[in-house]
Amino acid sequence: MTEYPHIVGIGGTTRPGSSTEMLVRAILAECGARGAETTMFAGAELLALPHYNPGDPTRTDGQRALVDAARRADGFVIGTPGYHGSVSALVKNAIDLLEDTRTDDARVYMDGCPVGLVVSAAGWQATGVTLSALRDIIHALRGWPTPIGIGVNTIVQRPFDDEGRIADESIAGAVRMQAGQIMDHVSGTRMRKQAV
Repeated sequence: MTEYPHIVGIGGTTRPGSSTEMLVRAILAECGARGAETTMFAGAELLALPHYNPGDPTRTDGQRALVDAARRADGFVIGTPGYHGSVSALVKNAIDLLEDTRTDDARVYMDGCPVGLVVSAAGWQATGVTLSALRDIIHALRGWPTPIGIGVNTIVQRPFDDEGRIADESIAGAVRMQAGQIMDHVSGTRMRKQAV
């Protein structure tokens, strides 16, 4: 266990600086302000990952970096655009790579870790169903989705201003709340481990 909690962000699109990526970064920044070490795997890093192939054990440097960061993580933030009612292939491919941890002794997958979830989409239907799909994926990986999931409808909400600051106070409040839930869960988990 590291001295500072380690929170790993995974998310974005093929477009650098997408609203999805910026939202994940905003939550990581809040976690950092609360004492966490953070690592981000954004669209560019995710795009460079080969398709996950369980039959081929060879891994690129990027794949190893993501899995190594996940192994050290105390918590996660995962952000995806809502594409046709579900998680983007770019983000799902990165999540699938965590199958490499299935036989780990220390921790399998995301077992016991808090996971903040973020979805941005062009409409509320895509936002809602994608957030639900992402929650199911995290449950399958034994993670604990935070009570607050962040869904942003980019048709009716402008998440960021021209300087990259959160422009909508309801989104800013949700970012702070999600970061707080992640860090509170991590603190509680660490206290329980120390008491054992």
